[in-house]
Amino acid sequence: MEEQNTKSGSHELVQILVEMNQEGGFPISILTDSQGLAIASASSEGFNADKQSAVVAFIQKTAVQVSKQLGFSASEEISLLDADGKHLICRSFKSGGYDLILSVMIPDRSSPYRRVTSAAINKIINVWKNYWK
Repeated sequence: MEEQNTKSGSHELVQILVEMNQEGGFPISILTDSQGLAIASASSEGFNADKQSAVVAFIQKTAVQVSKQLGFSASEEISLLDADGKHLICRSFKSGGYDLILSVMIPDRSSPYRRVTSAAINKIINVWKNYWK
């Protein structure tokens, strides 16, 4: 009997986020559209993906306004750092004509995140191409 692939695109996106969180030591990550609508998320217990999605939407809207005021082109990355060293990173990218944002919470400002999030973004783009054209 032939084995069928029963994974959905949404399942694959969540799996990418889970693996990224494990590799990077991130307690929460979320993939949203440019308006802040959650597409996929992965989080440790005690972290609220809906709350982070709302924060990402607010940050994105603020960044767009600031960019327009200063004559900047679209932002690629927005970083919010608190006094305790927690770090929220929002990385914007395009896939198949859609504007997407990958955001991750980094528990310690000295933790590297760029390589891990870049690899996840590349995987997300590939999954997006396969399921949403």
